[in-house]
Amino acid sequence: MKDKTVIITGAASGIGKAAALLFASAGANVVVSDIHEQEGIKLAEEICAQGGKASFFRTDVAIAAQMEALVSFAVKTYGKLDVAVNNAGIGGEQNPIADMSIEGWQQVISVNLNSLFYGMKYQIFAMLQSGGGSIVNISSILGAVGFLGSGGYSAAKHGIIGLTQTAALEYSAQNIRVNAVGPGFIDTPLLNALDAQVKNQLVAMHPIGRLGKSEEVAELIFWLASDKSSFVTGSYYPIDGGYLAK
Repeated sequence: MKDKTVIITGAASGIGKAAALLFASAGANVVVSDIHEQEGIKLAEEICAQGGKASFFRTDVAIAAQMEALVSFAVKTYGKLDVAVNNAGIGGEQNPIADMSIEGWQQVISVNLNSLFYGMKYQIFAMLQSGGGSIVNISSILGAVGFLGSGGYSAAKHGIIGLTQTAALEYSAQNIRVNAVGPGFIDTPLLNALDAQVKNQLVAMHPIGRLGKSEEVAELIFWLASDKSSFVTGSYYPIDGGYLAK
């Protein structure tokens, strides 16, 4: 991974932050992207202070032009794009489908699914210019099953897997690998709004008996991005403490 250029969206916290720190520790040039500017700048500065290489670029992933600008920034700053981790996402409105607002549906699809199309569109173009690369898309266990009150989220995460498989078919012969990761419930800021009782209920859904850690997901992302997974493309890897095995 040394001297490879990596874009990570939603990198200011949670899984994205853990991935950014891991890639940087391996010598990569990390483009920290997030809508939360203060936290993103702080992370880039932290990486540089530890001897790594990182830059921050503010991006609203739901806006195509900003995703294009992010890729352009990475290429102009570091000369090429080798790896993209499309991680940014939101939980979205929690309601049964008949009660979900049109605005709530559109927001979660825009942030969690449209952004993946925008990202891959420009990331793939850049990778083709430099001879290939690896894209890791962050889906969810809810990319494989449904979940009460999360119709929009589940639909978006299912869609990510379809996009991933299609991109892998279209670009594998051109040395671009595309894979998806499906985390279970991970102890990240997305869960901070939940009370202790609800968190305990989530824990009980995982046979391993706990929530996942961001660092554990980052290790899987890193492997998929690296040459060690050179024969892996078009795949969906749950990392869920046994959630989907039930």
